[in-house]
Amino acid sequence: MPEYPDITIYIERLDAFLKGNILEKVRLASPFLLRTIDPPLSAITGSTVLGFERMGKRIVFVFPQEHFLVLHLMIAGRLHWREKGSKIPGKIGLAAFDFANGSLLLTEAGTKKRASIHLIKGNEQLQNCNPGGLELFTASQEDFRTRLLSENHTLKRSLTDPRLFSGIGNAYSDEILHRAKLSPVKLTQKLTDDQIENLYHTIRSVLQEWTQKLRAEVGDCFPEKVTAFHDDMAVHGRFGKPCPVCGTAVQRIRYADNETNYCPRCQTDGKVLADKSLSRLLKSDWPRAIEEMEAIQKSHRA
Repeated sequence: MPEYPDITIYIERLDAFLKGNILEKVRLASPFLLRTIDPPLSAITGSTVLGFERMGKRIVFVFPQEHFLVLHLMIAGRLHWREKGSKIPGKIGLAAFDFANGSLLLTEAGTKKRASIHLIKGNEQLQNCNPGGLELFTASQEDFRTRLLSENHTLKRSLTDPRLFSGIGNAYSDEILHRAKLSPVKLTQKLTDDQIENLYHTIRSVLQEWTQKLRAEVGDCFPEKVTAFHDDMAVHGRFGKPCPVCGTAVQRIRYADNETNYCPRCQTDGKVLADKSLSRLLKSDWPRAIEEMEAIQKSHRA
């Protein structure tokens, strides 16, 4: 799922390409994409795009008379800039937004079509789309502490909960927790004051660094290769590869459609966290420490 850095770059480039342009036509390939019926899409057809805003992981198109088109890309939704009138791709294509200078295409890979758009009238109604997560770059350290401790969950769950924090998802939560040297399963209310302070600053630095990296990669173009996986990430998507800090093999916990990646030496004091599916399979043979895991791997290579 595109997160704060990706959404920020999308908005910057959308603003550069489309601000001040007139939306001539909206073509929908999927009737399920549009989740609202009032106002109709005709209300913004022929209107000038005033700009773009971020609401959590959502992109908000701002139109005159307090009309807002709220786009949620979910996990696999992506935007593409093409020549005006370009055909919507088969299977993965959801919609096209036509302007005089080109067409913005919306696609979604996979069979589960979760991306959505809502057309909203009025600022008050717009706020109903906001999950309420704390904005990390405007929040004080005390605001962060209060929100973090408001519920007692694992760090991974809390950081990725859009009701608690804005813009953080599966990928960057892994990178943040690795940088902060914190276990993804540590309970928020068990954190020390120093750990909370460190986490606050780490979140801001990691998100800012990745936003700058993506901005440099995209340049003046439109972002076409938005992904949750990057070669220079420390742990996310790097199961079995060496941690860049200590060289220990990155481990993972898989659940549903997601997985958590972490370094057992940097983050969990050498403990290998139980993966439910593997734990059921291996039962008592599940290694409890990284030394046991490395010994098993060594014996298999021998």
